[in-house]
Amino acid sequence: MTRREFIEDTAGALAGVAFVGCDVLSATPAYAQAPSAGPAPARRREILVGGRRVKTIDVHAHCAVPEAMALMGLKLGQPGSQSPPLLHMATRAADRLRAMDEQGVDVEALSINPYWYKADRDVASRLITLQNEKLAEACAAHPDRFVAFASVALQHPDLAAEQLEAGLKQYGLRGAAIGGSVNGEELSDPRFHPFWAKAEQLGALVFIHPQGTGVASQIPDRLKGNGLLDNVIGNPLETTIALSHLIFEGTLDRFPGLKICAAHGGGYLPSYAARSDQGCHVFPDRCPGPKDGPLKKKPTDYLKQLYYDTLVFTPEGLRHLAAEVGSSQLVIGTDYPYPWTTTAVEHILGTPGLSDAERVAMLGGTAAKLLGVKA
Repeated sequence: MTRREFIEDTAGALAGVAFVGCDVLSATPAYAQAPSAGPAPARRREILVGGRRVKTIDVHAHCAVPEAMALMGLKLGQPGSQSPPLLHMATRAADRLRAMDEQGVDVEALSINPYWYKADRDVASRLITLQNEKLAEACAAHPDRFVAFASVALQHPDLAAEQLEAGLKQYGLRGAAIGGSVNGEELSDPRFHPFWAKAEQLGALVFIHPQGTGVASQIPDRLKGNGLLDNVIGNPLETTIALSHLIFEGTLDRFPGLKICAAHGGGYLPSYAARSDQGCHVFPDRCPGPKDGPLKKKPTDYLKQLYYDTLVFTPEGLRHLAAEVGSSQLVIGTDYPYPWTTTAVEHILGTPGLSDAERVAMLGGTAAKLLGVKA
């Protein structure tokens, strides 16, 4: 299919981009494509705050590029998947847009949770190029509805820095999506400094999403049994650990201009952040900061320079998160199409104690500035 044919086929699949849940490798494809004359499109919900139309932007929305996955011998619907098909799907553009319209989401920032961190340099280079090309095409088909985070091969930090720059300058992508760890290595490791330096230089937003093979793979026996603990506890825990290392190893001091957004409300860290401050007070010898000096701020102060999605489920959870990190640091996250929520917009509109200005910022104002989306 040519680029022209792709852009004209707005009712078809988005340039080979499949919309899936968090665990892309256990995704199950749609067994039949809907006919072109499918259900009538939903009327787009227009969100008003104080009587004024607000543009809503979802920063946490997943997809996949099957052609890129094939370079690693992977495909949607891997045999042996334990996840219900409902949770993972390949869908058509019209279906995706219909769901967005129903939920009152104007723009989605698409991201792909890394599955390529064990790829060698050549495969990683080809995979990321293909993936970012497809993401760019998907956004070009519906420029008023989709933007995307570039994929980067963070296991090769210098290559990742090049891919980030190409993603922004060549493909028009809006930042990068990375895992919460890289093959067991922390994001604060000095070998990743070239990537962080490039992200700071470009002013690019970096969206951190936990790896399915992160913390959960290292403490598997503790997360067995009922309750989906490898996800429910494991995913937020990896984000908590990743952010803590970025603070305590001095990465945020070394690169103070970084723009980082953490999935799932930043994990557990904002809910118990004061313990980090107290730990430095009680055990100062265990809180020395980077080799070139102590931390420049209290640990909790760093939380106020990061950004977080609002996937915390209750009004009290959102109120507390805003109180800890500042309402200006919060952006919508749905985790679509993984069905954690269909009421992300209502979540913000219905949380007591927020001003109209705070609601407008959370719904899309802050994300628009971070992603370069016209408000």
